[in-house]
Amino acid sequence: MTPATARNTEPLSPLARIRHDVQSMHAYAVQDAAGLLKMDAMENPHRLPAALQAELGLRLGAVAINRYPGACVDELKAALNDHAAPPPGWSLMLGNGSDELISLLALACDVPGASILAPVPGFVMYALSAQLQGLAFHGVPLTADFALDEAAMLAAIAQHRPAIVYLAYPNNPTGTLWDAAVIERLIAAQGAQGGLVVMDEAYQPFAARSWIDNVRAAPDRHGHVLVMRTLSKFGLAGVRIGYLMGDAALIGQIDKVRPPYNISVLNAECALFALEHADVFAAQALDIQAQRALLFEALGQLPGVTAYPSQGNMILVRVPDAARVFSGMKARHVLIKNVSTMHPLLDNCVRLTVGTAEENAQMLAALQASL
Repeated sequence: MTPATARNTEPLSPLARIRHDVQSMHAYAVQDAAGLLKMDAMENPHRLPAALQAELGLRLGAVAINRYPGACVDELKAALNDHAAPPPGWSLMLGNGSDELISLLALACDVPGASILAPVPGFVMYALSAQLQGLAFHGVPLTADFALDEAAMLAAIAQHRPAIVYLAYPNNPTGTLWDAAVIERLIAAQGAQGGLVVMDEAYQPFAARSWIDNVRAAPDRHGHVLVMRTLSKFGLAGVRIGYLMGDAALIGQIDKVRPPYNISVLNAECALFALEHADVFAAQALDIQAQRALLFEALGQLPGVTAYPSQGNMILVRVPDAARVFSGMKARHVLIKNVSTMHPLLDNCVRLTVGTAEENAQMLAALQASL
């Protein structure tokens, strides 16, 4: 056997079948929170009252888990439609959290030359979904105070003619609820070139406004606009339910790329139960908003700390040394998110989840000791 023949018989690594750009990527990182106060992921800190836990347990025990999801998913869609109250002519589709919906949108809009555009810093899944689907992503920097740069956004829409413009309302990680008049003009510009706008309302339970009100007031100007929400911040982060609302014809096309049975019967039943007790979750959201105001005020008293106004259940904070604060707080058993390397505008910034009064006190003490 010649050396060349010997080389040809050597087995190739199956890794060679994995896309090179995927191999060079970093996986979405979930921080290990064992033994720590978990204040890094914008989760609702409140659990169900004991009586409702017991009631939910009975409901889930009766679910026919031997059957594929069917009627319960349709019931959930109807319940979410009643809860969100989109305008006539709109419908909704379900996703395994907003993350799946973002991926499905990229898949559905993957035509030659298509791209995705969003302000940055923003939710990392917009860019990641574009990359995985082979689409270009155009990030348009916010202003220094985390407002939309209207001129830059309009120029980018005109230049790139993106298939999708994402506008998080409010934004993650900054918590900003952007100027409505600016958003209206961006929506008009994107509509004029035949693109979609996705208003990402993941943090809607804690915000002073929802874009769905603008849609109801002027549905004729929003035929190309989709409103995306999730039940994760509502209080069901472990259940993984997202939903996308829009003109029925648009949703009907996007829904074609959704995997069958993407929502489990257990998740659907949990979500139905939560919506039946929406008043409990609304009270939790009000408490989180109140705690957010107290936390923001307390942060303003710390020397060297700049806290940015937020309409989410998190507060972005600029500190003298983000890495030192992060490690110092972790050593004091409090886990936060160091976002300082996400974008130059976030230099030395950390993101704090708003928790209960007790959790916020512990977090503040750890922050003060770590400065």
